[in-house]
Amino acid sequence: MNFFKALFGGKEEKPEEKKKAEEEKNFDVLKYDGVRALRSGQADYAIRCFIHALGIKDDLEVRDYLSQACIRADMLPEAYEQLLKIAEAQPENQQVFVRMANVAYLMEDYTAMADACEKALLIDNGNAEATFLYAKACIGHGDTTNAVAMLTKAITLKPDYGEAYLLRGETRLKRGDTSDADEDAAYLVSKYPESEDALLLKARVEMAKGETGEAIAYYGKVIDANPFNAEAYRERGEARIAAGDETNGKDDLKHADELTVNQDDNGNGEDLEKKVNDAYKNVNPLGL
Repeated sequence: MNFFKALFGGKEEKPEEKKKAEEEKNFDVLKYDGVRALRSGQADYAIRCFIHALGIKDDLEVRDYLSQACIRADMLPEAYEQLLKIAEAQPENQQVFVRMANVAYLMEDYTAMADACEKALLIDNGNAEATFLYAKACIGHGDTTNAVAMLTKAITLKPDYGEAYLLRGETRLKRGDTSDADEDAAYLVSKYPESEDALLLKARVEMAKGETGEAIAYYGKVIDANPFNAEAYRERGEARIAAGDETNGKDDLKHADELTVNQDDNGNGEDLEKKVNDAYKNVNPLGL
């Protein structure tokens, strides 16, 4: 046997080499089983696969997948921890900090969110998304003045940033800056005439201006866009009663209550996955 190995250049595999090859094989199997599970919505199984894979070898790509799986399993601190480890290994990767900010937002940890945004903006202060997220962190801290300033900057960086216009308009309205809020609402309605969010903001601005008739008309447009918008029914009902139309106003309030009960019973409120998708729009720090 040894004669033929020598003759044909064969080489017996050493035990450590065999062990290493086996570990590499197991790592790949766990990694790709985890990816398949994640993509098919089996977050718990994906998490187990990725944790076992990391027990074999530290890998940033697997940590990224693990963070995604943890988010979907409502394990937000664990997701944040994985992203923190990626950030430590790649301190110049701006998208990691953007993802961290989004996860911190889901955790309602506005201090961690602001810190992540600051780090992202130190890498590139021209990033509109990081600026927008910083504004949301400011709102979380009750700092509406800086929030409006950051939203204005985000819009300057990205002139068609609809989400930033909407949040700035809502923030301005809450601050009592009705005229400025109306400018944002008017822009949004002209740009997105069928958006229920834009129409709802415009309706609320009209109410704040004392234009009850206009507000009622815009609430009607919100309901046309989404017949299941309980807020629009409730606020239109209040507006109708204020305008003296008590019968239709009470009907709206009753319908709003029915919609709210149905949504609660059917579990159609904002679930975590929708919140995650809205928050970070599938941001992937490693570009996967």
